This record gives sequence, structure tokens and C-alpha cells, in this order.
Amino acid sequence: MQLRVQPLGQSIDCAPGDNLLDTLRRAAVPISYSCSAGRCGTCRCRVVSGTLNASADADGSAPGTVLACQATLTGDCTIEIPEPDEVVVHPARIVKGTVVSIDAPVHDVRIVRFGTNRPLSFSPGQYATVQFAPGCERPYSMASIENDALLEFHIRIVPGGAASSHVAHALKPGDTARISGPLGTSYLRRKHDGPIVCVAGGTGLAPVLSIVRGTLEAGSARPVHLYFGVRSEDDLYGAPQLAELQRRYPNLVVHTVVANGPVQEGHRGGLVPAALEIDWPASDALAGMRAYVCGSPPMVDAVRTVLAAKGLPDGHCYADAFFAQSRPVPVPA
Repeated sequence: MQLRVQPLGQSIDCAPGDNLLDTLRRAAVPISYSCSAGRCGTCRCRVVSGTLNASADADGSAPGTVLACQATLTGDCTIEIPEPDEVVVHPARIVKGTVVSIDAPVHDVRIVRFGTNRPLSFSPGQYATVQFAPGCERPYSMASIENDALLEFHIRIVPGGAASSHVAHALKPGDTARISGPLGTSYLRRKHDGPIVCVAGGTGLAPVLSIVRGTLEAGSARPVHLYFGVRSEDDLYGAPQLAELQRRYPNLVVHTVVANGPVQEGHRGGLVPAALEIDWPASDALAGMRAYVCGSPPMVDAVRTVLAAKGLPDGHCYADAFFAQSRPVPVPA
């Protein structure tokens, strides 16, 4: 039987019972995916004709759409995938990283910079798996961009976490690590030239910083709205770098949102979803934009709900890198 993929015009031989996402990946179809568990919505596609067995699309998106990871082929079928021209594929690579510096901007974050024995090609917003020792590895998002001299990662120190405890208490300049990647589909869409909204919670600043720099340093004049949410002023880091980016690029607006405690001048109290509600009151305020959301799953879910209510199609919100996995595809902490 045949699976036809639009708008590519591609036909793929398949068999009853084949998983749709696995079939697309096997044929090298450029479809984005992440959690493979039906949560993140990244592998959503539209059924044009034919039938397949699919779990209900839990977030209530348009009728006729399915999540490829949750769909099983039963007969001839035609589907349509979103943004095939925006899918980028970098060669998977393993590089040796040597720690150049470790900074502690706040009590539970370490910024680790690596020199590498060869370049790692990636798009802003992607991540890599960092193995510090056998059995001691975690995925982390790059805060750097591809042409930087060093790879930069922002690592939250989690009590009892094997990798983060190693970073906090044992890692030192000169140590080496095995870095493999890139991974993730929440990367900068370069062919879109309209405004973008970036939302970061905690160390979600790392991929957002990469996306913002990737946009601005490429010479784009598009408006960039960055919302950085932290628990308290004591958890805020990266302010000097964000201020310098604002100084250099007048099209960047940074909103620092502090959830608890006193708030410094120029910052905002409360939660990021509420700030978005205030700043974008119209129901179509975000139509035509793209959004990049990086942080904990509860924050991501709350922000996506607000963005959708303001006219942003779910397919234009990229947040896959921070959802938990049930299949063995790593996600960044």
C-alpha cells in the first residue's frame, strides 16, 4: 500500500500496522518530532484522504489532524505535513569537548563553555547530549550559535541529579566530555521574516538566547519580543548580556518577569502568561508571528494556551525540546 505526502508529492511503500512517524522518518521525509508520546504536538499533520488508526489529538486542534507518532497506517493514505521547507537536518556528530570555563551566575545555575576538537553544526535552539563520564550524561540546549568559538550550556543544579551534581562539585576547566548532536526541532525558522515572541523560563534562557542571537546577528530587522520568567530576583541571570543585545539591536524588547518577592525597577511582577495577556490583548494580536517557548512543561502549556488565544496557530509555536519522552529520544533539562 502507499502513503502519499503533500506538498512534497512523495509516495512511500508501507504495510498495515506501520507507525506513521516511523514510516516518514524511514523515508527521510522532513517532519519535525520530539516526544514521540503524543504530548508535544510537534509531529502533527493533516489527513487529506484515506484512513488510519490514531489516538485523539488531545489539545483540540483542527479536525482531520493527527499526531504521526500516535497514528497507525491501515490502508492507502494521503497526508499533508507543515513547513517542509523549514525543516533542517544537520549531520549527527560526536565531538570531544574540553571545559574552558565554568561560571555560577546564580546559586543553582552553571554556565559551562567547551572548546571542541571539530565544529558541531546546529541551528539556534537545538540541543546536544553531554556525557561527562560513563553513565553520567544529560541533554542540554546550546546557548551559543554555530559560529561562536565555544559551545555554551546553561546547567541547572538539581539536588540528587547525577550529571548536575558532577557539574557542581567535580567538573573543572581542562576536563573533557563527549558531546553528541544536534537534536531537537524547536529551532529558529529562518524563512519566516515576521515578528517573533520568545519565552524562557529559568535555564530555558539558553536556547532562547541562541534563537535571539541567531535572528539579530544575521541582520534581521524583525521585531523580537523576549519574555524571561524567573522565580525571584535571586534567580535572575544573564541580565548584562540581554541589556547589551538590546543596546545593539533596537528591534529587541526584553521583558523580565519575576514571580515572587520584590521586583527591581524595570522588571515586572507576576507570571509570564499573565504578562502576555496584558501585552497582546487582541484575539488576533499574534497572527502571522512565530513563537519559541522554552522551560518547564507546565509553563510551556500555560504559555501555549495564551498564545493560541491571541491568534497564533499551534503549528507556529515551537517548544518541543522541553517535553518528557516515553521513547528513547533525549530531551534537554
